[in-house]
Amino acid sequence: MVPISSPLTPLMGEAMKAEKKGVVSKPLTVQAIKKDIRQSPKKINLVAKLVRGMRVEDALLQLQVTVKRAAKTVYQVIHSARANAAHNHGLDPDKLLVDEAFVGKGIYLKRLSYHAKGRSGIMVRPKSRLTVVVRETTPEEEAKIAKLRVSNYKKLTRKERQLMPHQLIETTPRWSRKRKEAASAYE
Repeated sequence: MVPISSPLTPLMGEAMKAEKKGVVSKPLTVQAIKKDIRQSPKKINLVAKLVRGMRVEDALLQLQVTVKRAAKTVYQVIHSARANAAHNHGLDPDKLLVDEAFVGKGIYLKRLSYHAKGRSGIMVRPKSRLTVVVRETTPEEEAKIAKLRVSNYKKLTRKERQLMPHQLIETTPRWSRKRKEAASAYE
C-alpha cells in the first residue's frame, strides 16, 4: 500500500530545506538566572551594579574581594553564565562581557511577629531572583579596551605596574570591636 501524499507536502519540503541551509550563528547574549535567593533585592542589586559592564574575568576577581554576602551569589550566577556561554553556545570565555545584571523581586513570605502587650505584626522574609546576561565583545570593543589599558599603563608609576594584571578595590572592610581592642592593646 502506497501512502497518499498531500498537495502541501512539496511546499513544506522546500521550506524545510531552506531552513536547514541557513548558517548557524552564535547567539548575541547568554543568560543565567538564580531564583529564590533569601536576601532582599536592594542588597543584591548593590553588588550587581558593581559588575555591570565589566569583563567577566574582572567581575569574578572583583567579587572575590568584595565583602558583601550577596557577592557570593552574584559570583555563582556570573560563573554559571560563563559556563553556559562556553559549553552550550561555543562562545570564547575570555572575551565575555557582563552586559546586564539585574535583580527581580521573588515571592515574599509573610510571618507573624509577636510584640509586647499582646500585639502582633507581620514580618516579611524577602526573596529575589538574579539574572545575569553576558555577551561576547566585538573586535572594535576589544581594540578600545586594549588601547585604554596601554594608555593607563603608561600613566602608572613603577610600583603600580607590578600590580598591573588586575588592580582590585576592596569595598567596606569588616568592622569588629575585637580588632579595635587588640590594636589598642599592642600600642
